[in-house]
Amino acid sequence: MFFYQESPEQLFICLDARPSGLDEAEALRRSEKQGPNLLQEKKKKAVWLLFLGQFKDLMVLILAAAALLSGLIGDLTDMAIILVILLLNALLGFIQEYRAEKAMDALMELTETKCKVLRSGKLVTLPSKQLVVGDLLHLEAGNKVPADLRLLETFSLKIDESTLTGESIASDKSPETLSAKALPLGDQSNLAFNGTLVTQGRATGMVVAIGMNTEIGKIAALLEPSSPRTPLQQRMQRFSKVIALVIGVICLLLFLAGLARGEEVLSVLLLSMSLAVAAIPEALPALITIALSLGASRLAKGKALVRKLPAVESLGAITYICTDKTGTLTENKLTVVRTEAASDTPPLLEGYSNLQLALGLCQDVHLNAKDQPVGEATELALVKQLLNEISVIQYRQLSRQLPRKMELPFDAVRKRMSTIHTLGNQVILLCKGAPESIATVLADATQAKQLTKSASHWAGQGERVLAFAGKVLDRIPSEEEKATLEQHLSYYGLVSMIDPPREGVKKAIQDCFQAGITPVMITGDHPATAKAIAEAVGIWKPGSLALTGTALAQLSDEDFAKQVEQVSVYARVAPEQKLRIVQALQQKGHFTAMTGDGVNDAPSLKAATIGIAMGIAGTDVSKEAAHLILLDDNFSTIVKAIQEGRRIYDNIVRFIKYILTCNSAEILVIGLAPFLGLPIPLLPIHILWINLVTDGLPALALANEGAEPDSMQRLPRSPKQSLFANGVGYHIIWVGIWMAAVTLFTQYLAIQQGWHWQTMVFSVLSFSQLGHVLAIRSDRTFLFKQGMLSNMPLLLAVGGTFLLQLAVIYLPFFNDLFKTEALSLGELAACLGLSALVFHAVELEKWLRNKLFPLPRIPE
Repeated sequence: MFFYQESPEQLFICLDARPSGLDEAEALRRSEKQGPNLLQEKKKKAVWLLFLGQFKDLMVLILAAAALLSGLIGDLTDMAIILVILLLNALLGFIQEYRAEKAMDALMELTETKCKVLRSGKLVTLPSKQLVVGDLLHLEAGNKVPADLRLLETFSLKIDESTLTGESIASDKSPETLSAKALPLGDQSNLAFNGTLVTQGRATGMVVAIGMNTEIGKIAALLEPSSPRTPLQQRMQRFSKVIALVIGVICLLLFLAGLARGEEVLSVLLLSMSLAVAAIPEALPALITIALSLGASRLAKGKALVRKLPAVESLGAITYICTDKTGTLTENKLTVVRTEAASDTPPLLEGYSNLQLALGLCQDVHLNAKDQPVGEATELALVKQLLNEISVIQYRQLSRQLPRKMELPFDAVRKRMSTIHTLGNQVILLCKGAPESIATVLADATQAKQLTKSASHWAGQGERVLAFAGKVLDRIPSEEEKATLEQHLSYYGLVSMIDPPREGVKKAIQDCFQAGITPVMITGDHPATAKAIAEAVGIWKPGSLALTGTALAQLSDEDFAKQVEQVSVYARVAPEQKLRIVQALQQKGHFTAMTGDGVNDAPSLKAATIGIAMGIAGTDVSKEAAHLILLDDNFSTIVKAIQEGRRIYDNIVRFIKYILTCNSAEILVIGLAPFLGLPIPLLPIHILWINLVTDGLPALALANEGAEPDSMQRLPRSPKQSLFANGVGYHIIWVGIWMAAVTLFTQYLAIQQGWHWQTMVFSVLSFSQLGHVLAIRSDRTFLFKQGMLSNMPLLLAVGGTFLLQLAVIYLPFFNDLFKTEALSLGELAACLGLSALVFHAVELEKWLRNKLFPLPRIPE
């Protein structure tokens, strides 16, 4: 059934509705049968499935295998600890995703629509979720349409359907029955659709569809549930494969070497398995999850809600930001910036210019109980400008002094609207519209020429221009005379408006360019307006391209790919074209962030590396499709989130450098000692202590490391860049070798001197790693220049770990547990001096890197 083809009388019969509205009993019965008027979100996973989903990562599976391996070789302590770490990691990821879902639910509740419904002859206010098919609703300017309605009665009704159709101009609505078949949504003028906004007028309508049966619900049901893997997920997948391969090769070589030396097969096998367990960075997944959780918490405080944890890091890899204009770059509040009243037309009412009369009367804005204007955005801006010039009392007096008798509504052909008023014995016509439209109906050609010249000049500066005119009639016209009334008008003036850029946006755009990120504006506005705003905020620069949706539609994929990286402004673009823009940039190897608020934006939000929905203006469907939700709809918040993403990635790299360097040193110490004629230097419990305490606590505190001073002056990471790029792999190898060499030298020296060699080896390896974690806080800034107190959690972790190591050395209980012996002051001093060599070597690496490999900078 096409509801727009049905007359109101037929609908009342078909839907068993009543002119007085449904009674409560019938409404309840229908609600039980039809369900609530809600869009079904993507089917949510059960809580236990959400938890189990944390275990599907390859790195986690490797750790599970390590736990099984530990159990097989009889090391139940290692097995238990690895399993605890896996559970902790899963719990942290689960809590963040669960909290994000709950925050989304709270956000939905905040935006719940209430509506006026006729029930049993009485007008009552109800939550929109309680609506049923057959309900009669009253709509007025400012209302969000809560369901699909067949309009029964309208009064100058205009509805903004951009969230559904992408059309930026509000649609005129009327109750007339339509006979055509298969009309597109934009042409179904007697229907109001769920999720759209009433911008002008009022209406009564009957609910014909609710929830997922509405047009917006049908689109929501078609959304593809899968999303592309984030950069971090891609990198960790590759990293896990490399780790698994390296560990396998090392263990195999050690096993073959042991057999070659004639050692027992079982003994060599157990040693190889122990090394495999020692080599696996079991704390790494938990550390990464903690870093992402902390980042998500910081972002939430900064007005950005993260829906999926890996998306936090992805922000740091963004190379393109495709952003809406209205509400994101601008305030979404039209403001009058210039007025030009005609000086050669005598005033119709003493004390007021004719332009003021037109501003105050030729519109459908009304004042609420608090004397605040309510209505369509353009007319609101005009009335607010008038209220800057006259008082609210004078404004109300105008309506009483010049009552409206007739109206010629705006239409897309005339591009004008007129109202007819009486002033005593006079009848006055007031007209407003597009300058080119008003110019054609002026009596004076000179005035028309001046109007066109001024309007063109203002529009070229990105301003939206409206012209005003009018005349005195000899009587109130008849309906038949309406078509010829707007002729031979006198010019009253011009008004220009802008949607001003948000505060801080220009600085945020500059920060993007400095960070090697290209911002792109995508809007449904006029090209001149779009270009002017883009130029004002710094997106459009000489040499950039501006492309309209019409021109884009005519380009082949190959031709578009050739110029997509030069386009900085897209104007008059339909929401569905956003997906094409995202895909073209991704095919060029870019990581893209895409903003959106409408239903039709959902596919592009899902396809983007980071889909960013508007928390205030966004539809439920766009929020559900997005990875990140802006709670303030502000572009500057995106840039702050990107900086946080870069900080998190840097900290993840620090985890990897620290943990793998320590693990490689442990492997080399245990694996090389027998080849050098030295006894096995460490016991399994020593390795366990180092992996969990010496590695774990300081690494955990690295998550609090602040952003590098130049984090937003660097080029973005290449999408294909490995976690071991930029010298990370070399650092792990050479520092691991150096740490192992220092430790093995300690063992040799201590044996020669008759010292407590095993306790010294254990201590030097532990203290070396504490010095290492302090040195890698920054890749290029020296520790004492960076400041010891800038990361207090790390300082406390290092200090606490140092004291724990002293307890292991000197307390009798720990001596028995760890098989350690109390060191003399000389032995302890030797341990501290030797382990300090690692710290100074890493600081020397920074100096050499700054001298030989300066950071690439963004071209000015």
